[in-house]
Amino acid sequence: MATVLITGANRGLGLEFCTQYVKAGWNVIACCRQPEQSTALVALAENYSNLRIEALDVADFGQIDALSQKLSTTAIDVLINNAGVYGDNSTIHFGQLDYQAWSNTLLINTQAPVKMAEAFLNQLKAGNSKLIVNISSLMGSMTDNTSGGSLLYRSSKAALNAVMKSLSIALKQQAIGVLIFHPGWAKTDMGGPNALINADESVSGMRQVIDKFSLDQSGCFIKYDGTIMPW
Repeated sequence: MATVLITGANRGLGLEFCTQYVKAGWNVIACCRQPEQSTALVALAENYSNLRIEALDVADFGQIDALSQKLSTTAIDVLINNAGVYGDNSTIHFGQLDYQAWSNTLLINTQAPVKMAEAFLNQLKAGNSKLIVNISSLMGSMTDNTSGGSLLYRSSKAALNAVMKSLSIALKQQAIGVLIFHPGWAKTDMGGPNALINADESVSGMRQVIDKFSLDQSGCFIKYDGTIMPW
């Protein structure tokens, strides 16, 4: 049975990934900061024995290392770096930037996915699919940026794209693949109620791309429906 580890699993796309993968018969390791407050995730785990919940704050690299040690003998087929923050708000703009908030956004959205890949590299090597999946955003695209704004979020996702492109090159010789997704504008807590698609459509599309992944796609920036996105 294949195994997937998902960060930010308590809500939104992360919870939808858990729901779809657990129903498909995968072993699911669902990671979130406060499992005891994750009502929907706990309810899902009560109904499916192939889902386990692990406490993990991806901003705490010590916790990442500790979880890797705990799962040292667990083969992981797919690692989904889903946890993320928006960072920006109406009070943060050029001239009134919150540099601590910017650093925190970069820590969670950019550095933490790389740390996860480092910490769970051996578990990925032991898996069959050997795939690192990253939930990025079209807002990380330089080409698409015609409206400006959202300095914190845009820069963190552009940086995520850049580092994961580099990792795809470094890890290809070990047969470990890297995918970078634009999940679409989905109706989640972050995407809001005016988004264009539902979380289940977004995740279903990404799962199809994951299922059909071949190593020659490693490092690609892909929309949930399989469309190649502009850098």
